Amino acid sequence: MTAQTIKRLTHCALLALLAFTATVSAQKLPLDKIKLPPGFSISVFADNVPDARAMALGDQGTLFVGSMRAGKVYAIKIRDNKAVETLTIASGLNMPVGVAFRGGALYVSDVSRILRYDRIEANLATPPRPVIVSAAFPADTHHGWKFIAFGPDGMLYVPVGAPCNICDPDSNRYANIMRIRVDPGAASSAPEVFARGVRNSVGFDWHPATKELWFTDNGRDMLGDDLPADELNHAPKAGMHFGYPYCHQGDTPDPQFGAQRQCAEFTPPAVKLGAHVAALGMRFYTGTLFPDEYRNNIFIAEHGSWNRSQKIGYRIVRVLLSGNQPAKHEVFAEGWLQGQAAWGRPADVLVMHDGALLVSDDQAGAIYRISYRR
Repeated sequence: MTAQTIKRLTHCALLALLAFTATVSAQKLPLDKIKLPPGFSISVFADNVPDARAMALGDQGTLFVGSMRAGKVYAIKIRDNKAVETLTIASGLNMPVGVAFRGGALYVSDVSRILRYDRIEANLATPPRPVIVSAAFPADTHHGWKFIAFGPDGMLYVPVGAPCNICDPDSNRYANIMRIRVDPGAASSAPEVFARGVRNSVGFDWHPATKELWFTDNGRDMLGDDLPADELNHAPKAGMHFGYPYCHQGDTPDPQFGAQRQCAEFTPPAVKLGAHVAALGMRFYTGTLFPDEYRNNIFIAEHGSWNRSQKIGYRIVRVLLSGNQPAKHEVFAEGWLQGQAAWGRPADVLVMHDGALLVSDDQAGAIYRISYRR
């Protein structure tokens, strides 16, 4: 037997082992623990996506997934609504949580920078070197990871979290949501602040009809188990202030900074989501697979608490709107938390072309597909 033959057999054995490991991994994920409304079901879409965080779809249907600790960006090829191959298209980055797709290019957040990978879907096997679109953002890693997305105005929205648990940083640099113009072939615009008083937003979307921004925001820590609530906020225009660090959840002055400003000066949250639930990714449901009453509802991934005596979150919640106002807030999917032990942590949600809802899980390194059968 030649060395080349042995090498070929070893390679085949390795591929078989990886396939077997992926199958076993999928079998180990206790999806039978997940509770959903009648008619809904959940399955493993991909289970080989370590530290999976934010998601975005390419024009040709490729699913792009950012990560945090892994420092990688993944591309998942899809055929017949199933994941068929997962590729790593970037590595060694600094918390590349955010991914956004526009004009054939993938945009990736890298703490202080926004990177662009041109013609990426045609070059998944040999990704191009990234173009630095902007390096104008702070390099602080405390709340420095960023969800990014293009708004209806064509601008790229980039949140910058507070570089602390509680402090009073420069609002032109921190604790805000910024936006920049990133037209290919031209220099990107300087970041402009769209919203202030935002401690750490890791998910936002625009209402399909009104085109107004809605976003999640993580409340401060160390005020006990039940204060303050994470928030779902509504920003129909630029220039609004949502309270941080002076006022939390619309009605709770901060012990250190609250005397400086009154809560009445700021925009209160549209929904108080609960203290320490860690509300991350959120999307409006725009598909047709789910029943009609789900159209234009908001789905939010709650990553789950890390510093509460009794854990909370680790689920997907649903917010129903009526007349552009929240009418109901309820749990849609739960079971990643069993007692006080969590086997998964939802990080983002994304509506697929067929109307299914994808959920990323950075703890399990998996992406789930929630579907509905009439």
